[in-house]
Amino acid sequence: MMRARHAPEHAARGSLVGLFWAFTPSVGVQMPLTIGTWLVARRFFRWDFNLVLAIAWTWVTNAFTAIPCYYVFYLTGQIMFGQWSRLADFTHFRLMWGDIFTEGQSFLEQMQALARVLILDWGVTMLVGSLPWAILISALGYRYTIKFVRAYRHARDERMKKRHRKVESGAA
Repeated sequence: MMRARHAPEHAARGSLVGLFWAFTPSVGVQMPLTIGTWLVARRFFRWDFNLVLAIAWTWVTNAFTAIPCYYVFYLTGQIMFGQWSRLADFTHFRLMWGDIFTEGQSFLEQMQALARVLILDWGVTMLVGSLPWAILISALGYRYTIKFVRAYRHARDERMKKRHRKVESGAA
């Protein structure tokens, strides 16, 4: 972000895309989704962004932060669907994750159980609930990345001007 020669918007679009995918219930496939977005955006829409920065931003959510994020997405989705009576507290939600996997299951069986729960049981609620967060956080990321890159470049230019003036005054 700090060494890029592109316009600040190029980096900001990378932040936008990476943060958008980071705040969807897609932990584990966020980087491929980001690469796919980059390929489609460049090929069909002539819209480019900093792919490295976008991939880096997807790491905001990871295996350690997935369950708390998924809980917020799930609650938001329940509220958006008007399911006020079904709101679960975090402890109950975390325990429901543990119930997905039972002892003696193979890895494939565990992945099938996880896919069933994410797609059939909670998936739509979590996906819908993640959208306001993904849109809000990616928009903020876009805004603050532009602000940061512009401020950094301005400060760098000022340092270079100061250094140049110092060299000129020393040579005279």
